[in-house]
Amino acid sequence: MTTAVAAPFRFFALQVARTRRLGPSLLRVTFNGPELAGFHSLGRDQSLSLFLPHPGQSEPAVPLELGDDWWHGWRELPDDVRAVMRSYTLRALRRDPDEIDVDFALHGTEPGAPVPAGPASRWAAGAVAGDRVLLLGPALADNRAIRFRAPEDTDLIVMWGDETAVPAATAVLESLPASARVHAWLEVPHAGDIQDVRTEADARVTWLVRRQGAPSAVEALRAAPLPAHTSPYVWLAGEASQVRELRRHVVGERGTDRRRVTFVGYWRRGMTEEQLRASAA
Repeated sequence: MTTAVAAPFRFFALQVARTRRLGPSLLRVTFNGPELAGFHSLGRDQSLSLFLPHPGQSEPAVPLELGDDWWHGWRELPDDVRAVMRSYTLRALRRDPDEIDVDFALHGTEPGAPVPAGPASRWAAGAVAGDRVLLLGPALADNRAIRFRAPEDTDLIVMWGDETAVPAATAVLESLPASARVHAWLEVPHAGDIQDVRTEADARVTWLVRRQGAPSAVEALRAAPLPAHTSPYVWLAGEASQVRELRRHVVGERGTDRRRVTFVGYWRRGMTEEQLRASAA
């Protein structure tokens, strides 16, 4: 049974249907479950919260029986019991049968990684069909957790995202009409993480591969000539400090109206999501 939280969002009990490796750093997990019939979204960068079990648990521990007070009850659970919560974006929603795809960036799972893998990366790397999760997602198709909203008069879309934003960015690109002009920069660790993006838009997509010595995001955008335009829309998502630096560039150096810039820090270098939430609070 779905559980209301704060309309238009609800909890959905789901299970892993299958997984597919997209590259050295990216893994797609497909979820299904009867409750997905009530899941609705119009956004291509729809934000979701996934609740994952700890090793040895058969399902994530979230006290849904507390109703609207679930958050406080969840926070009071012991650290090794309380479900791991992580924010992701929806990669795809399909019907008949009802399924969703969520792409995981597998930070720290490769041999010799400079930083250890976090709990979500470890869970995704070991996920198998039947594994159970909880998802906090939209029951109403148009909701405040959709960030990409290009104004109707947009004549150029500029995008940047790192590997954590590649799922949202590629979903957005695939949804754009032939009339849209786009310049996008997508940053990934390995050349094997580059994806084939199919879009009807007039899109120029540049992949920045860190392991191949690619320039920084700001260097790449600063050096890039953009086609003539009068009403741009800019979407920036990924590591928080890079997003802030890029926003300063497009607003301060390129003169873009800050009201036409969407910027989302999906993560912050050196901080866990728990630490990020604590600092925000």
